[in-house]
Amino acid sequence: MTVMVNVQEAKTQLSKLLTRASQGEKIVIARRGVPVVNLEPVRLDNRRKLGFVKGTLPESFFDALPEEELEAWNL
Repeated sequence: MTVMVNVQEAKTQLSKLLTRASQGEKIVIARRGVPVVNLEPVRLDNRRKLGFVKGTLPESFFDALPEEELEAWNL
C-alpha cells in the first residue's frame, strides 16, 4: 500500500515514516498534493562487490620495482 504525505506532515513524522519505509511500506512525499519524492530504504546489497575482476594476477606483479622506476616515482 502506498501512503502519500505532504511536506509538513513528513517534517513532523519523519522518524515514523523512516521506520515504515524501512519495513517495506511505500511512502510518497508530496508538495501541495503533488508527488515529489519516494521515501525508500537503501539497499546495501546493491553495492559493488570486491573481486569483480576475473582471473588472477601473475606472481611477478608482487616483485619489487627496478631502481629506475622507483626513482621516477620520487619526483
